[in-house]
This record gives sequence, structure tokens and C-alpha cells, in this order.
Amino acid sequence: MKNKNGCWPDTTEIMTFEDGDPDENPWVFGQPKTEGILIEPYCTEWVGLFEAQKGSIEKALAGVALAIEHVGSTAVPGLAAKPVIDIDVIVDDPDHESSYVPALTQLGYTLTVRECSWYQHRMLRLEYPRVNVHVFGPNCPEHIRHKLFRDWLREHSDDRKRYADAKLLAKKAVSTAHDYNKSKQQVVREIYRKIFESCGWGAVRVKRA
Repeated sequence: MKNKNGCWPDTTEIMTFEDGDPDENPWVFGQPKTEGILIEPYCTEWVGLFEAQKGSIEKALAGVALAIEHVGSTAVPGLAAKPVIDIDVIVDDPDHESSYVPALTQLGYTLTVRECSWYQHRMLRLEYPRVNVHVFGPNCPEHIRHKLFRDWLREHSDDRKRYADAKLLAKKAVSTAHDYNKSKQQVVREIYRKIFESCGWGAVRVKRA
């Protein structure tokens, strides 16, 4: 949780969910085609898929990647998930795309999302196996939340089941990934509230653009 200078991040920033600029177009090559929402039982092979991709990324981004983390539902043993491996890659400056995009492109990834207003986020997509690489800068609140949520669900079976139920319910009610994420957002925020309170930080906050 400490940054590279050994300091704790601002917990207020971690507890504050920012939306980014609503007028920003994040799609690098246009909005991709709609994918069906498939939720599968937990698969032990997901860990191996992550480790293989991590090894390739470490070599491709030697001296550039500060951290490579398996995040999202496929990183939580026992949790049903979309069969997409989510990986957070931390670099010094996500705006300096030439330091990492060409190398990841050589591995088969395509830069799909550029959200400069939302934590400098970039997302690169690999079609097979299905992998999303999310690029953030050092000490990024969103990356820290990803790790907190992952670790909490690994250790709390009640919330792991609650989240799984919310995912299955959301899948039945919507047809797009955006609506799917929005549908389960309340449960996600309630779990974050428990995480923050367990850390003695306070309540969830939302910052609109």
C-alpha cells in the first residue's frame, strides 16, 4: 500500500470514486462490438493464464513496469467470473505511451481505451486468451482499490458469495458490459464501505466531473 517513497497514499483519494470527464471519448479505434456477458464458474486455469501473461509482460516492459497485478474476479479463487483476465500494470507515466504500448503491441495487445481524465487509464486488449491490461501510474487510487477489493473477497466468503449473486443477477437484467457494471455497482460500493471501515478510514465518496 505504500508508495515508492515509503509514504501512505491519501486515504481520502482511495475512498473517492471519480467518474472522469463525461465528454471524453475513450475509444481509440471506435467503440468495439457488443460482447455477450458470460459468467463462468471459477477456473483454476485462470491463475496460470495470468502467470504466463505476467512473464511475457515483465520481459517486454523490463525497467518500465513497476508492478504487474492480477485483479478482478478471475483473481479471486472460488468466484464466478467473466473469462477475461484483468491485469493492472503500473508505469511511471501512462501518458508516455511510447514507453509501453509498442512493446505490448508486439505481444498481440491492442490499445483500446485511453482515458486521460480518469487516473490516466489506458486499457490494452488481447483477444486470445482474453486479457485486459489496465495501465495506471504509481500510487493510483483505482489500482489500490482493485487490490483491496480482490484481497477482501479472497478472505471473506460471505461477501464473495454476495458479489457472485450480484453478478449473476446483473447478467440476467442487462445486455451490455456498461449496464452490467452499473447494475452491480451498489453491491460493489457496499463491499468497499466495509473495506474502508475495516481500515478505519470512513465512508465511500463519489466525485462527479
